[in-house]
Amino acid sequence: MSTEDLQRFNSMKLFMHQIYEYRKGIRRLVLCTLSPACARLLGERLDREGISWRVQPVTERKVNLYFGDDACLRVVGTFIGKSLNKLTPAEDFMLGAMLGYDIGQQCERFCRRAAI
Repeated sequence: MSTEDLQRFNSMKLFMHQIYEYRKGIRRLVLCTLSPACARLLGERLDREGISWRVQPVTERKVNLYFGDDACLRVVGTFIGKSLNKLTPAEDFMLGAMLGYDIGQQCERFCRRAAI
């Protein structure tokens, strides 16, 4: 098995684990950064699984693939046109909370970014 094949295998294992966590209710929203070609393939898999998803361009070679609850994806849709580093403190907080990040750390990050 080549290094590239091993990386693809590990990436697919991680993706399948993220689907598992979503199905079990551990996560309500998942974010993956990957190539547009991989995003198309994973999007096809999510369609087969009946899971909603959205893509956000990052660069020519990278996209952010979000998948999960429809309500979470509707919220993501309100700021998907911006780079993640351009999110307002409130948008950044909401995204982190939806992705399951530690709420205490998200509050500290919000306070720093909002200068409060």
